Amino acid sequence: MTVDEIISFVADLGGVLAVRPAPGDGSPEISWGDTFFYYAPDGAVPTTGQPFATVVTKNYPGDEASGLDRPGAFRVNVAAGKEAFIRWTGHAPREPATTLVDPSTVDTVIAHPVYGTVGWLAVVNPGPRSAGTTRDLLRAAHQLARARHERR
Repeated sequence: MTVDEIISFVADLGGVLAVRPAPGDGSPEISWGDTFFYYAPDGAVPTTGQPFATVVTKNYPGDEASGLDRPGAFRVNVAAGKEAFIRWTGHAPREPATTLVDPSTVDTVIAHPVYGTVGWLAVVNPGPRSAGTTRDLLRAAHQLARARHERR
């Protein structure tokens, strides 16, 4: 999967606002080139809450373990919910991992190296092994975000 394929897939889920920070739009330079997905059927960035998924194309301070400074590397980050987190990691978000996975491993669903403790999953460069799962996780995160929006 490419970054553009992921953005297109998520945008097609409906009610999605894909924010792509770029030079000149007032966003912090560190975020330029990344994509943040919100459930926002009105087209406005929600004033509360976080994106339900992101695609990052570089290391952030304190988040270098995935090695996104490699050519062509990117990571899909997904808030797919506690059940999905447990299914893919074998433990609850706040519990210690029983198996450690190198966060730079490509094409593998892992606990997010920084936000895993709050239930985020991640995939570096989704490929043949993880593309279908990545789509499933993105759908689940979208459904959870939509449900939160509808409760408000």
